Amino acid sequence: MTPPVSSHRNFGIDCLRGLAILLVIVHHLALPFRLPLGPSLLGEWLPKRLIDAVSFNGYEAVFMFFAISGFLITLRIIERDGGIEQVDLRRFYRARARRILPLLGLALALLSVLAWCSVPGFAPESDRQSLGGLLLSALTFTFNWYEGQTGWAPAGWDVLWSLSIEEVFYVGFPLLCLWLPGRLLIGVLLAWALGMNFLRDLVPFSDEVWREKAYLPGMSAMAWGVLSAMLARRLRGRGSRVAGLVGACGLLLVLGWSDIVYRQLFKSNLYLICAGTCLMLLAFHAHPPAPVRGLRWLARMGTLSYELYLFHMFFVLAAVGLYRGLVGEAQTWTFAVYLPVLLCSVALARLLERGTARLGLGGHMSWRRASKKDAA
Repeated sequence: MTPPVSSHRNFGIDCLRGLAILLVIVHHLALPFRLPLGPSLLGEWLPKRLIDAVSFNGYEAVFMFFAISGFLITLRIIERDGGIEQVDLRRFYRARARRILPLLGLALALLSVLAWCSVPGFAPESDRQSLGGLLLSALTFTFNWYEGQTGWAPAGWDVLWSLSIEEVFYVGFPLLCLWLPGRLLIGVLLAWALGMNFLRDLVPFSDEVWREKAYLPGMSAMAWGVLSAMLARRLRGRGSRVAGLVGACGLLLVLGWSDIVYRQLFKSNLYLICAGTCLMLLAFHAHPPAPVRGLRWLARMGTLSYELYLFHMFFVLAAVGLYRGLVGEAQTWTFAVYLPVLLCSVALARLLERGTARLGLGGHMSWRRASKKDAA
């Protein structure tokens, strides 16, 4: 969830990233209600398949993030250092730390205070977990491993599992770029990308948590992104546009008909998610789309994806608790919770973005300002 900070934004890629974070937030809102929207007033007018597509693709959206992150990080290395085999380790790791650690530290401080106060959704829920264990695993990027050993973490903390996968990959990936010859590196990445389901099947089915959050399958999605970035400069013209259309169809197929894909297409859901995402990334990179007024809000969510990912659960859990306190278990008005949570999450994310920018710890140039700069 931690894209590199760029002075030139790509509106299409930001929209794709915005879609992913939107699916994650809605998914986390849907889970506590069990049957979101369906029995509500709004749900009576919407098809169940549409409701399921919007509400229950948060896990798939994380794999979209993995592929996007691998793509953007690799492009940045190529642009700054001239090639992945020439990556500047000091600059790479420093940039990662400046982007990740300040906001992660703030999120962990807030989570710790709420856990210490025994607030539901933030305090450890079993004797196998402790506040110290949650903190240590989050800071060492082993949170997914900790969950695999101790069970599901409190909902407020649970989002940190994917950050662990991303950052462990980024610790090792530059070293592989320097140590392995080019063709061997491509071979390793290709085998890694294609072996996603095999790597998931290495985990016993009884270990549900670790099966979902293991390092290697998540890194397979990032390998898809890395390989796509290495291909990006060679794909031009009509081929990229066709690739983008095929990718969009693949994503739509998985998000809307995941049950059919799983049964009829050899459990290829995550492969299609990664392939579809990467094909769209290639198309957007080859032909950066102009900003579309009706999608600017989605692109803005994409630029704030890291802030949104770290902090949206504070609003999700607060809203769910408030709704149940006022309405109880009735599902009639659950749809009314979604928009306020999204608006509050975006507002906080914007404040955090401005704060880190003032401290020189990141910040983003908007696609609007970038496009004006390019035009000049």
